[in-house]
Amino acid sequence: MDDNSWPESGDFVVCAVTNVTDFGAYTSLEEFNGKEGFIHISEIKAGWVKYVRDHVREGQKIVCKVLNVDSSRRHIDLSLKDVNEHQKRAKIQDWKNEQKAFKWLQFVAEENETSEEEMDKLKLNLLESFGSLYSVFEEAAINAEDAFDDVKMKKTLVSSIITVAQNNIKLPFVDIAGFIDLNCYLPDGIEIIKQALDAGNEIEEEGVNVDISYTGAPRYRIKVIAPDYKKAEAVLKKSANAAISTIEKLGGKGEFHRHNDTVKA
Repeated sequence: MDDNSWPESGDFVVCAVTNVTDFGAYTSLEEFNGKEGFIHISEIKAGWVKYVRDHVREGQKIVCKVLNVDSSRRHIDLSLKDVNEHQKRAKIQDWKNEQKAFKWLQFVAEENETSEEEMDKLKLNLLESFGSLYSVFEEAAINAEDAFDDVKMKKTLVSSIITVAQNNIKLPFVDIAGFIDLNCYLPDGIEIIKQALDAGNEIEEEGVNVDISYTGAPRYRIKVIAPDYKKAEAVLKKSANAAISTIEKLGGKGEFHRHNDTVKA
């Protein structure tokens, strides 16, 4: 973050405790160039707190909620008690991801001999387009060049980001399959089946891969790789429906099977 950047009320921020007093704790905001924040003793923990040091200590990394920001006085009021365990874990993970993404972006800049000034402009451009640096690399890992359709960037930088993303981010994909039986006894039946298979293969969804293969007459396997089961199931059905609809319009018959049941002769 640049020095003019400030958190907003309600934000969760990662802090390092710098000084513990009898009436609260001073912190350094890790994501905002070390800007100082203060946690009043009443915001340390729900209920009565006798000794602040029983709950926080110098050098400790904590997650706080921003209560109020006064940039003119360079003062930030924080709360520790308003952060639950789930919010803490999520924020720490986001922060770690951003740290990794920043290092990856530095590597991309060095590889392309990008100046510090250009690097700052690039970072701001990417943050504006994607919301976070980690999202840049996550989108690049999933969608490659398509992720940058609306971003003005040098192709060499895009290529480097994609390479770094694909080498470092393991995406949680799911892999499912279904089966279609395609029959057509017309003279050009083989060509009609090919058209049906092409229709099934033409289903396109962002971040999803569809592959249809022959398993044994008259059965074909539709394999779908997607980011989650809901999307995978939806695409599997679309692909099967497209193939069956096509073959039935051309005089053949089609049937979908979610599992590979034995085909009766």
